Amino acid sequence: MLILALESSCDETAASVVENGRIVHSDVVCSQVDLHAKWGGVVPEIASRNHLIEVIPVVDEALARANVSWTDIDAVAVTQGPGLVGALLVGLQVAKSLAMVHNKPLIPVHHLRGHLSAIALHGVDESPGEVPPLPHLALVVSGGHTAIYRVDSYQDISMLANTQDDAVGEAFDKVSRMLGLGYPGGPVIEKSAVGGDEHAFKFTLPVIKASPLDFSFSGLKTAVLTAIKRHGSLPEGQTLKDLLASFQRSAVDQLIARTIAVARRENIQCVTLSGGVACNGLLRTKLGHAVAQHGGSLFVPPKRWCTDNAAMIGAAAFHDVAKYTEPSSLMLSFNAKSSWSVSDHGVNQ
Repeated sequence: MLILALESSCDETAASVVENGRIVHSDVVCSQVDLHAKWGGVVPEIASRNHLIEVIPVVDEALARANVSWTDIDAVAVTQGPGLVGALLVGLQVAKSLAMVHNKPLIPVHHLRGHLSAIALHGVDESPGEVPPLPHLALVVSGGHTAIYRVDSYQDISMLANTQDDAVGEAFDKVSRMLGLGYPGGPVIEKSAVGGDEHAFKFTLPVIKASPLDFSFSGLKTAVLTAIKRHGSLPEGQTLKDLLASFQRSAVDQLIARTIAVARRENIQCVTLSGGVACNGLLRTKLGHAVAQHGGSLFVPPKRWCTDNAAMIGAAAFHDVAKYTEPSSLMLSFNAKSSWSVSDHGVNQ
């Protein structure tokens, strides 16, 4: 089963050819980071317009790299949501058109189910990795999402904890913007924090009485701003390194504390980590140690499949192939979903 998948939920235009939900024959991603860097974040209108420019060349390149033609493709998959509605519409309308012209089934995919499925991926020349057992917990961390899910099966996913305000990736971006370090914030903060004292600044773990397992990063962001104001100017040199290292440690420690607390409550040992912030080395290392102390194992996709990509959409779509066995007028009713619960996913959604 070869699936051509498209992803355009935010600022990455991506296409991929994936076999049987696991083997990646091609994975093409056109990044818009440079376009949005001057604004310190994603500008939806710019993102949508650039998707229009890049989507067809990206699809053509994905087919060429996989050395396949449309006669080889069994189905088309596309991100339906959540995400920026304008960006989603570009990918969705192109996928509809391609599926209709080439008489292929169209499979709509929830973006976060893509992140949850990324752990199964491997390249054509790579050995397949171990797939986490069921049930397991999934920590999804990115610029738009910070949540913990219980995964009992692909069709049975429930959210157990969510962020009350900022996503952790958004907090990294905002702190980076405060300090004039650039966008995206995650990689630049991780790099700039090297050599810093992560205990130089004391940032407390938030306590949310009504939802003690939920995340909150607005207070941490405010605490960093307060530290900058007390300093009297934008910190530089070792002081900047110390501030960034302390911020990063505090953010990572909150993610780990909540995840282990949920794992203990649910009596689940195995954890997966996905989303763009899963590229952070400190998070990977410390969460791996914490899960091991809990008696379990941590599963993390390669970094290239942590950030937004279409291969993960192809992996997720494979689980829904049976629902969409042939082209039909149903595909015309698929609409972009800027907001969408991961547990609310089916043929009629």
